[in-house]
Amino acid sequence: MNIKADNIQSFRPYHPGELIKEELECRGIRQKDFAKKFGFSYSALNETLNAKRPVTTEFALQLEAALNINADLLVRMQTDYNLQMARRNSTLLERLNKIKKIAAIF
Repeated sequence: MNIKADNIQSFRPYHPGELIKEELECRGIRQKDFAKKFGFSYSALNETLNAKRPVTTEFALQLEAALNINADLLVRMQTDYNLQMARRNSTLLERLNKIKKIAAIF
């Protein structure tokens, strides 16, 4: 069986919010304190850290300024997470298979 290195997917999609949450914990920073200090909504921050809200480009840049975590990394992680979640969507998979069958005719 041939496995291409560029086609390997994570067993479990890893949301960038999880990385941020771990970073805050490692630094001993409470979410409420962090949100208040940098003017973030606590509920929005908490939802992001718990993978219920995406990390936007603007938020990634703000986190980069606050925590010195590369914004490019966070945005790429979010994109990878979105793709992995989409690839698990059965409705989308059915649609993609139909498209592939039609495209094979051309």
